[in-house]
Amino acid sequence: MTDYRPEGQAARVLHSVAELKAAARTGAIVEGRALLCDADHNLTVSLGALTGFIPREEVAIGVQEGQTRDIAILSRVGKPVCCKVVRIEEQQALLSRRLAQEEAQFALMQHARPGDVLPARVTHIEPFGVFVDIGCGLVSFVGIEHISVSRITHPSERFAVGQDIFVVVSDMEPQKCRIYLSHKELLGTWKENAAPFEAGQTIPGIVRGVETYGAFVELTPNLSGLAEKRGPLQVGQRVSTYIKSINHERMKIKLSVVDAWEEPTERLTQANYFITSGHIGRWLYSPEECTEKKVETIFDR
Repeated sequence: MTDYRPEGQAARVLHSVAELKAAARTGAIVEGRALLCDADHNLTVSLGALTGFIPREEVAIGVQEGQTRDIAILSRVGKPVCCKVVRIEEQQALLSRRLAQEEAQFALMQHARPGDVLPARVTHIEPFGVFVDIGCGLVSFVGIEHISVSRITHPSERFAVGQDIFVVVSDMEPQKCRIYLSHKELLGTWKENAAPFEAGQTIPGIVRGVETYGAFVELTPNLSGLAEKRGPLQVGQRVSTYIKSINHERMKIKLSVVDAWEEPTERLTQANYFITSGHIGRWLYSPEECTEKKVETIFDR
């Protein structure tokens, strides 16, 4: 599949008039930075050698039909935009971001399939999940339940706007031009995440859940253990924990909290990706010898 990457990652940045004219002839997608949105919601774009102009109806798919809100135009100011060069007029280039998006959307609908891994960039965060750019400003969604195996209370505990991540296609509706995404399958299996740890170690973690019988402590985004309750603990609190035991057959890690402390702002737990490209047919999180439960995702159906 042709590589249509998120805005800010990929498209060619041009620095000469000759290159821009060549892009107009070949239909190449270029990238600039939106400098201004005027009162009529047209965008002015810096292209290095020239200034570009994107009419309001050409800023994004769905603007002309009223399906895309104007906030999607206003919010581009100061950010990279992918576009096609329609023509050069004196010292200004007439551009279309919509055409670039339509080309990327067509390619994704034709060639992508569940299990394909894509680069993405976080564009917006809500309590229920994150919106991400999967190519030329095309936005798709990762629900909070698909972000990691370890449960979180808010996606901002994992991501920040502008962050480059990877996602995997979980499902598609070509007739509606919709792509559904997941993320947790790229963060490794239980065994892969547990491999660096062993009983007797004391390691840092984050409290992700507190119950009467103990606290669930995240050791990595795809690995948690159950710690004995010793004193009051709060969700989001950072702790140091002693590993009492690791049981692969039951997929359980027993912990004991050694110390707990507060931080003014909880820093993001950076993702450690085990997969960043290619295709996943089946993802089995549980160890093969696990007799308790099977956690898996089947993409090839």
